[in-house]
Formats: sequence, structure tokens, C-alpha cells
Amino acid sequence: MPEFIGGLPLHPLIVHFVVVLLPVAVLGSILTAIWPWVRKRFGWLAVAAAAVGTILAPIATNSGTKLEARIGTNSGIERHAELGNLMVWWALALFVAVTALMVLHTMAERRAAAEVEAEPADEPADGGVAVATATRKATSQTVAMLVAIVATVGLAVGTGIHVYRVGDAGARLVWDFVEKNPPANGG
Repeated sequence: MPEFIGGLPLHPLIVHFVVVLLPVAVLGSILTAIWPWVRKRFGWLAVAAAAVGTILAPIATNSGTKLEARIGTNSGIERHAELGNLMVWWALALFVAVTALMVLHTMAERRAAAEVEAEPADEPADGGVAVATATRKATSQTVAMLVAIVATVGLAVGTGIHVYRVGDAGARLVWDFVEKNPPANGG
């Protein structure tokens, strides 16, 4: 992978994709988790944003490591790098959670559609046992869905906070450099 594109280091270019996609994934995941209307229509877009953000996070980290080797290190760069190294794990956890949520949602929708299509004649003679089994299955699926919702919201909030922390550390490095190295022409 190139270190520079158009004369600019790859790291800030890739980072801008990450800091846009992951917050979109965070917002989309939270809305997908708490709002069934959004889940039904746009949930897989939240999964896609989380997937692309997860793929780009290690590319940003790798390009940052190359940039660090080129410009040297200090405590601020080390802190930014430490936070950046954790970003992929937050992104991956969010991706897994929102994907699990959408898989459970899709399974529930297909199951509901199949139940609507079932004929009353399809009911077994031991209807009481079938109803009890269906109730247990529905309860376990409801619990799984609630766990997926809570996990998705929790990991989305954590991912959003971590994106902010990594970005803040990087922005402070750039601003410190700008303040210490003002343009020669004063402006």
C-alpha cells in the first residue's frame, strides 16, 4: 500500500473515511437497535457501514505506523497510536453485534411470514404441546433479540466514544504542530 497519495500521507486521508463511516455506523446501529421501522428498512446499511469501517480501521492504523516511523514519535503520538490500535476491535465488535441483530431480525420476519402462510389444518393433533413449544421458542428468540439490541447499543456508544478519543488525540497532535510551526509568511 502506498504511503502517499497525491503528495499527502495516506494516514490522514484514510482516517477521514474512518471518522465518517464509523459514526454513521454508530448512529445507524443505534437507530437499527431501538427503532423497528429503521431496522426493517435500513438495518443492513448499518451493517455495511460497520463492515467498511472495520476494514478501513486497520488500514488507518497501518498507515499511521508508517507515518510515525517517518516523522518520529513522542508521548502524544504514542497515545494516539495506542488508541488507534484499539479502534479495529471496537469497530469489529460493533459489526458483529449489529450483524447478529439483523440476522435475528431477518429470521424472526421469515418465521412470522411462514406462520401467516400456515393453514389451520397444518396444526398437529397435540396442539397444546405445539403451542408450548412455540411459546418457548418465541421466548428464547425474544431474549436473544433483546440481548442483541442491548449489545448493539452499548457497543455503538463505546465505538462512538472511542472514535472521538482517537480523533481528538490525532487532532491535538496536528494542532500542536501547527502552533509550534507557524507559516513563514505569518498567515
